[in-house]
Amino acid sequence: MTTDPAPPGDTRTDSARVGGGLPEAALLDDLTADLRTKVGEAWQEFGRALATALPVLPPGASVELTLDPTASGTDDAVYSVNVTASEATFIGFAVGNSGLPPAYRLSRAAVGDLVALGWSPPGVIDGSGDSFGLQLPHDEAAMLAVIVTRTMRDVYGAPHPAFLTYAVTGADATPVQLPALGTARALLGGPLPPPAVTAAEPVEEKPERSEEPEEDGGLVDPAVLLPLAERVQLVVARLLKTKPEQLQVDADGDIGIRAGSAMVFVRVRDNPPLIDVFSPVLTEIEPTERLYRKLSELTNRMPIGRLYCSNDTVWASVPVMGRDFQSSHLMLAVQVMTGLADELDDRLQGEFGGKRFYGDAEKSAQSPADERTGMYL
Repeated sequence: MTTDPAPPGDTRTDSARVGGGLPEAALLDDLTADLRTKVGEAWQEFGRALATALPVLPPGASVELTLDPTASGTDDAVYSVNVTASEATFIGFAVGNSGLPPAYRLSRAAVGDLVALGWSPPGVIDGSGDSFGLQLPHDEAAMLAVIVTRTMRDVYGAPHPAFLTYAVTGADATPVQLPALGTARALLGGPLPPPAVTAAEPVEEKPERSEEPEEDGGLVDPAVLLPLAERVQLVVARLLKTKPEQLQVDADGDIGIRAGSAMVFVRVRDNPPLIDVFSPVLTEIEPTERLYRKLSELTNRMPIGRLYCSNDTVWASVPVMGRDFQSSHLMLAVQVMTGLADELDDRLQGEFGGKRFYGDAEKSAQSPADERTGMYL
């Protein structure tokens, strides 16, 4: 049974049911939280991790952070920051306009933001060449982490740290391991392996796959013995052709999946056991009767799940039952949601405005060509 998107102030709980009779309120509590807060917390986590990692960077080693152009849709524009440790200082370089294609060069305002953050113009710091540069002592590693984080987020327009990549190399160009940098993805070096388990720390053994047939002739899958959250991670990792430990998991425990210009989250709930596959399709949108009618029309076409508007955000949500969990149901929900969200954000934006999760934020730091500052900066 599907329901119309609830207008602002609607407090329906018992009468509005979603996904096989579950109370609507049970699905909406966290989904209606401020999305900007969620993204902000991810950046704070990244900044803290970077502040922890920089002081243990060996002399001569460097960290290069890059906004992944294949994930961000910036084509051949590579927005990157490099930080190298010496005996007493850190030296950082940030890409300038001479290293960017004409369509993606920084505006005057963006250049001003770089300087305000503490970057010196190209050529001022020894070795900076065409890049912006800065030099800070080791005891200001926390300040450097703030500068780098704000550069990637506010100036280069990275919408989420999950779509940053980083490489950590020593003076001889060999990989160096550092603590993981939040949800950023390591290409070389980092993260450090988990600490060795001592004799005083008992290890909980994972059940091995049994080759004994069940009564129905199948094999016992050890995944059915794992907690629901771990089973969900295994399914999502298998779907994305990666390992569970390489999934992008935020501070709330939500798994983030990039789907074109949309972001899809997978959240596990304990009471009742439920997996919610949801996406903030559009943000900063003005709720109108016409929008509600459109979302109701689209929801009625969906076999499961719904579309609705809460505050200034349009959400899409597909629930998957956690009791008697079936991995095929979750895989289908993720596949449906990733395709649906990436298509709907474009269609609804064209009709109602608002901002997509990715795409609009990436271009916010850019200005029309007549505002470019030229090759020097």
